[in-house]
Amino acid sequence: MSILFFKAYGKLIYFDLYLARGNFSALYEKVRNYPVGKQALRSAAVEEICSAVDMACIWYWKEALCLQRSAATACLLREFGVPAQLVIGAQQMPFKAHAWVEVAGRVANDKPYTPAMYAVLDRC
Repeated sequence: MSILFFKAYGKLIYFDLYLARGNFSALYEKVRNYPVGKQALRSAAVEEICSAVDMACIWYWKEALCLQRSAATACLLREFGVPAQLVIGAQQMPFKAHAWVEVAGRVANDKPYTPAMYAVLDRC
């Protein structure tokens, strides 16, 4: 397993602690203020990081929901120099909320048509 897998797993644990305390605002601020690293961006970096987070979610001891998964993905991408945004959207009828990550306006860790299904509430 690669180092990316372990970093992703660590981020899942980190953001799970915020969610366990019900501290959504602290999670939101952590993601919003996470710095973009200065590492050289490889062309396949986004796909590799998203795959590592997906694999970490498979091995995580409980289900990682979209907010936890997307917060981990956004911060990991930023750590590796990708200016990623956590996007939170909602649907009115039936009410559903969802979180995903966008890089340069394109969905990185979900289906490409996700933004069409939800009204965007915020980007961080």
